[in-house]
This record gives sequence, C-alpha cells and structure tokens, in this order.
Amino acid sequence: MDDPHEVQNNILGQYRKLLNFNIQFLKEAPCSFWDRSARTKSEASHGELSLSSKVSRKFYFTRHIEKCPWLALLFAYCLLKFVSCEEKEDDNVLHIGGIFPIGGEGGWQGGQACEPAANLALEDVNNRKDLLPGFTLKLHWNDSECEPGLGASVMYNLLYNKPQKLMLLAGCSTVCTTVAEAAKMWNLVVLCYGASSPALSDRTRFPTLFRTHPSATVHNPTRIKLMEKFGWSRVAILQQAEEVFISTVEDLEARCKENQIEIVTRQSFLSDPSDAVRNLVRQDARIIVGLFYVVAARRVLCEIYHQGLYGKQYVWFFIGWYEDNWFEVNLEKEGITCTHDQMRAAAEGHITTEALMWNQNNQKTISGMTSEDFRERLNDVLRKSNYDIDNMRYPEGYQEAPLAYDAVWSVALAFNKTMARLQSRGRTLKSFTYTDKEIADDIYSAINSTQFLGVSGVVAFSSQGDRIALTQIEQVINGTYVKLGYYDIQADNLTWFNKEKWSGGKVPQDRTIVRRVLRTLSVPLFICMWIISSIGIIGAVGLIAFNICYRHRRVIISSHPVCNTIMLVGVIICLSSVFLLGLDGQFISREEYPAICQARAWLLSIGFTLGYGAMFSKVWRVHRLTTKAKSDTVKRVQPWKLYTMVTGLLSIDFCILIFWQIYDPLQRTIEVFPLEDPVNIDDDIKIRPELEHCESDNHNVWLGLMYGYKGLVLVFGLFLAYETRSIKVKQINDSRYVGMSIYNVVVLCLITAPVTLVIASQQDASFTFVSLALIFCCFLSMALIFVPKVIEVIRHPRDKAESKYNPDVGISKEDEDRYQKLLAENEELQKLISAKEEKIRLLKQRLAEKDMGKPLDGKGGELGPNPLTVNKDALIVADFITGEGTSDSAYGHTRSSRASASDLEFSESYL
Repeated sequence: MDDPHEVQNNILGQYRKLLNFNIQFLKEAPCSFWDRSARTKSEASHGELSLSSKVSRKFYFTRHIEKCPWLALLFAYCLLKFVSCEEKEDDNVLHIGGIFPIGGEGGWQGGQACEPAANLALEDVNNRKDLLPGFTLKLHWNDSECEPGLGASVMYNLLYNKPQKLMLLAGCSTVCTTVAEAAKMWNLVVLCYGASSPALSDRTRFPTLFRTHPSATVHNPTRIKLMEKFGWSRVAILQQAEEVFISTVEDLEARCKENQIEIVTRQSFLSDPSDAVRNLVRQDARIIVGLFYVVAARRVLCEIYHQGLYGKQYVWFFIGWYEDNWFEVNLEKEGITCTHDQMRAAAEGHITTEALMWNQNNQKTISGMTSEDFRERLNDVLRKSNYDIDNMRYPEGYQEAPLAYDAVWSVALAFNKTMARLQSRGRTLKSFTYTDKEIADDIYSAINSTQFLGVSGVVAFSSQGDRIALTQIEQVINGTYVKLGYYDIQADNLTWFNKEKWSGGKVPQDRTIVRRVLRTLSVPLFICMWIISSIGIIGAVGLIAFNICYRHRRVIISSHPVCNTIMLVGVIICLSSVFLLGLDGQFISREEYPAICQARAWLLSIGFTLGYGAMFSKVWRVHRLTTKAKSDTVKRVQPWKLYTMVTGLLSIDFCILIFWQIYDPLQRTIEVFPLEDPVNIDDDIKIRPELEHCESDNHNVWLGLMYGYKGLVLVFGLFLAYETRSIKVKQINDSRYVGMSIYNVVVLCLITAPVTLVIASQQDASFTFVSLALIFCCFLSMALIFVPKVIEVIRHPRDKAESKYNPDVGISKEDEDRYQKLLAENEELQKLISAKEEKIRLLKQRLAEKDMGKPLDGKGGELGPNPLTVNKDALIVADFITGEGTSDSAYGHTRSSRASASDLEFSESYL
C-alpha cells in the first residue's frame, strides 16, 4: 500500500498545477468563493484582474494549501465544482472582444463614453428573451489609448487568451486600421463604433470590416454643399498628419476639383500647429477646413486666437464629433496658453459637420427606447463615474456613444441571424474557430444585411461596410452649438433652418475681394484743360482769319503768311490732342481705346511738325540769307523753299507713324499697382488700382526713334536761332520772335519728355504736365509772332508809319525801288573810288621820285616851286582823278558824289 503522505503530496502537486492553469478563470466565476468586493479599482473598470492581484491570490492559496493538506482536498472539491460550473456557463456565452481608447493623451479617447454605452447595450441585449435564445453576449475589453501598437497588443491578448472570441469591437481610426488589417488572418469580423478614416472603406485591404461610424468622407459632400450655398469657391485645408485625415483631404480635394472650388493651400502638422496656422495667414485663407483630433484642435484654436484668424472675416469647418464643450476643457492639463474667454472668442461662429449620431425622431428604437431615453440612462451612468453632466462636462466620445450602443445591437442581431442559418446545418456559433472560414462568412453575410432603427438612427451598411447616415450641420453661436440643418447625401437634399449667424451681419467672403479700380483722370481737371485748349483753338482760328484778311499788309507779307498759317494749323492740332489725352476708361470702352492711342500719336506728331516746322524753316532761311554772298542778298526769298522743308519733315513723320501702326500698333495696356485699403475699413476688400497706357510691343524702340528724330530737329533749330539772334533781314521781318519761340519750344520739350516718362503712373500729374506744356508752347508762339502784328494793324489801320513797329518794314514800293538803285550805284562808286585811290597812290609815288632829283638854290637850300609848274601839276592830278578834261567837270562829279552820299544815309536807315 502506498504511503499516504506520498499520495497526499502527489495530489497536492496536481492541484497546484491545476490551480496555476485555471487561476485566470477564478476572477469571473459566478460561483467563486472569495469576495468580489476585494477587486481593485483597475479590475472594476477594465473587467479583469490586475497582474499583481493574480499573483498575490495565487501565492495566498498556495501557502495555505501547503500548511493544511486537508484544505487542499476541500479546495479540490470546490475547484471541480467551479470548473464544471464555468464550463456549463461558457457553453451559453458568446464572447466578443472590445478595444476602447480611454486613457491616452492624444488622438480620440472616445472610449470614455462608448464603453459605458456598450455595457448598456449588453444589458439590454441579454434581457431580450427573443434574441440569442439560450445564449448571452459577453464583452472582454481593454484600453488601447488610441495607439496602434497598444491596440495590436490588446487584440493579440484577446485572441490568444481564452475564451474564443467571435467578433471584435474597436474604436479610433488608427487602431481600427491596425486591427482590421490583421483580423482577417483569424477570420474575424471587426465592427468599429468610432472610426471615420476613409481608408477603411477599402474592401481589398479590410475585407471583414464594418463600422457604425460613417466614413469621414461623408462630411465632404456636406462641406461642398455649404460652400455652394454661401458662394465660397476658395478654401484652405489644415490637417493633422494622420492617415484618417490625409485620406479625407484627398477625397475633399477631388470633390473640390469637380465643383471648381480652389484649394488655396494645404497645411499639415504633426503636433505643433503654429507654423501651419501662420502660413494660412500669409495665404489670405478665409474659409478653412480643419481636420484633427480634439487634443490638437485645442492647440489649433489657441493659435487661431494668437494669429487673429477668427472673427467676421473667417469661417472654420471643424469635425463634429468633439464634445460640445471641447474648447473649454483640459486647457491647463494640456498646457494651452489661452484662457477660456479667448478660446470661446476663437471658437465663435465655426461650423461643424458630423454624421447624425442621435436619432432625431422621438420614436422607439429596436431596444424599446427613444434616443432621449438612452441619453438619460447614459447620463445616469456617467454621473456615477463622476462626470459633471449637469454642467455640460461630458466625457470624450459622448457624441459617438449611440454608435457604440448600436454596434453591440448589430452584433447581437447578426449572431441571431447566423445561429438560425447554422442550426439548419446542425452547427452552432460555439463551434467557431479562428480557422473556420465558413462560419466567418455567415457572420459577415449576416451583419452585411443587418438593418434596424437604433438610437443613432437607421443602422445599415454599404457594400464597403460604411454606415449610411444623414449629416448634421451645427454652428457655435454665443458659445453653444446650434443646429443649422441636415444633408441627405443620397437624395442630395439640404434641410436648412436659417439659424446661422455671422459676425458683422453678412456672410464672410472666401477671399479678400480685390476690387479693380481704374485710375481715371479728374473730370474737373479735364474740363479745365479742355476749356483752355478750346480758347487756344478759337484764338488760332481767329489768327488764321487775321492772317488771311490782312495778307496785303507789309507787316504780314514780309513774315510769310502761308508759313504763319501752317504754324497755326499745327497749334490747332496740338491743342486738339489735349482732348484725346484726357479720354480714358471713364469716357470710352476698352475696344475704342487703341484707336484713341493711334490718334494721339498722329495728332501730336503732325501738330508738332507743322507748328515747329514752320518756325524752323523761317529761322533756317534767315541763317541761309546771312551766310550767302552779298551779290545774292538782293534776291527775294522763294516761299516754296520754306514749304518744301515743312513737307520734308512731315514726310518723315508719316513714314515713322505708318510703319509703327502697321507693324507694332499701339494697344491698351494696364499698369497694376499694389493693393490699397478701402476708405471704409469695415469692408473686407482691397483696392487694386489700375491705369491705362498706350503701348506697343516695342514701345521704347519707337519712342526712341521718334524722340531721336525730333530731338535732332529741336537741337538744330536751337542752334540756328542762336546763330541768327541779332540778325535782321527784310525778307523775314519776325525772325527774332520766331527764334524766341523756338527757344521756348525746345526748353519745354526737353523738360516735358523725360518728366512725362517719370510720372507716367500718375494720371492727373502726367496729363496736367503734358497739357500745360502744349498749351504754353502754343499760346507763347502765337503771342510772340502775332501779337505785335495785331497791335501794329490796330494802331495803323491804313499801312502808315509801320516803321515805328519795326524799322525794317513800312517802306512804300517806290522807296524800295529807290533803295535798290542806290545800292547798285553805291556799289559802282565803291569800285570807282577804289580804282582812283590806286591811281592816286601811284601818282604820289611818282611825285616823290621826281622831288628827289630837284637842284639847290644859291643859299644852299632847295629852289622854291615854280608857280606855273605847280598849277599844271595840280590840273594833271585832278584830271587823273576825275577822268575829265577840265576842273569844272571834276567839281560837278564831286557834287554828284555828295548827292549819292545822302542817298546812302537813307539806305542805311532802311537797313
């Protein structure tokens, strides 16, 4: 017989081993023999024993069993009862795994409200006798903190620790992405109650995923609809660098492109949004879509306040699944540098879009409750968890709580449908293993066809496993979310309540409206110049009439009246160009503007050539007269030579202008100035001034050619005027006044041309300067050349004593003929005198030689002259000088010479 102590030790060792393998089940045994009140706080919240609790209890029982072998027998008996009870109970339990984000510091921690909602759903499902008959649904869960790595670890623990899980519930997009991508390897269906990433709609990547939370892309059609409603066609995007938001933005960009909405900028950040928000300011973003988790949203909102990116000029689109008071909580905990008031100010007016997560109809759902009934039950549970619900202090995930509740109901209904299918084949859900693809396909088909009315609305799934739901639109007004309407994506129906409220009383603009304002000429200035030019034109026309009426007067005849008329025509054309210079966009259309540009060039060029060319030809002719030989001065000035010069200058103008207009015509161009602030600072606009110019493609080349040619003419005219400044000729009696006019024209042109190029961007100054230069030149030229003539005609209406006005004029025809004869005689006498003086010089030389050879007198001196000889010699000299035979003839000629001298005095007075 065996030693009883040895047998006892063997039994004790077996029970120890059994205890080590099954200690993990003791925590959940309904017939366990320890007090469940001894659980730690962590066990109560997570539904599992902590590791320290397990170890301590294991050693507790092991120590007592070693001390008392009979206690081991008693314990073995209880353990057998426990195992049989556990196995019996487990036969009627359907286990599902849960992954809830609760205690993390970043991302979406919606498990805080979703886990209590799921427990409420389990309670309601298990209380239904017609649902899962003979079975109860049990949830095993742990915290993922919205971290993909930790979420994967929780999933592996759930899968590799018994009992067998039939399905997984998960929340947080990043965790769902990891879990759903791996779950297909175990043939597990994953139902996400809080995951909006559009990437999860990829059936190839996530073949077993469903979600009661609609995809984030469901917001994008709603955002596009709102942009169309309010006329916004330019938006910016600010996103957190997470896959859920990246894929959402890609879908939003595609939809914006389809609807001709411009994405002005797309900024992303990982943790610190400061630089990204500042970039939005630089890009003048006004309508901004923000995609980030709530923790990042608080940092973004504070930076929005610091950068002034809020108020009547800005509209922010935020995600709608934040809790209602998200911008006022956890500020100190998260190190937010803004106060509550500042956060409220920055949040005021922003718009949220969210899938409809609470049933809006007051009707009973599949659970027998209305959505308000569920809200009250959930609030009671949350109050027991020390959430200040009465003061609007909700846990994160409160908005998604109905989704978690309906997710559990979706699982229960799918299991119920699957059980019916399997029963016909003689199988049950308890026979499912991770390699059983057949039952996994049945569960997939059942949940794919599930449709019911839940507390979040109608629950149904698309072929991609996405929730089909309406979208709710809200706006923060006075710190509280106000519903603005709903949007049915499938029906493209927007239900709007007209409750929106905008700071400033009007819809914000999607950009700084740049109002293009054409800088035009001051109308009073234009009218003033127009009046002065009109007076000048009338004066020029009057002077033309004066020139024609008094063309027989010597004062007009000697100044070449035809040249004067040409000059006056040029003055009229130049003054007329002032009208065209003042025509701009306020008077003419842009189609007519090029024709005005061409007309300006032609009038200015031709008018200058006619006016200045006539004066230039006069001064050139004076210069030619003063440089000719004296024998040619008696010839009259031929008028056709003056006209030929004007015609030549005009021909050069025509050649340049014709080639310019044909090959490179002047067109209307716009000079754009920097933005300016409007007069009324309340208007959200900027003024962009624009100014019209007449330019061609090679404008500087043509201007250089024209300015160069006319500049040479100006400089040469200035030279001729200077050379002839003191010369007076009877053929052109106003040469000095013409020279003075040329001085003025040259000086004004040399000043006006460069100054006009400098101030071309100042329309009033440029027009005033050019117009005054033209007016001054024209008025001064007319005054210098015609005012003396007009005064002379008025003083002497009958052509008498005109020499007082000008000593070169006023001589009668007879006096002029006499003057010409005297000039001819004077020339002949000058020649004769020169010949006689040469003869006298020779005679004196001869007399000097003769005197050298005379005899001396008796006193030693020269003998005196013989009177007879002296008289004879004198007569010979006189005859030689006069060429006459007697002294009488010499006397008569001398008298004639004196008469000629008096005539010379007359001629000199004429000159």
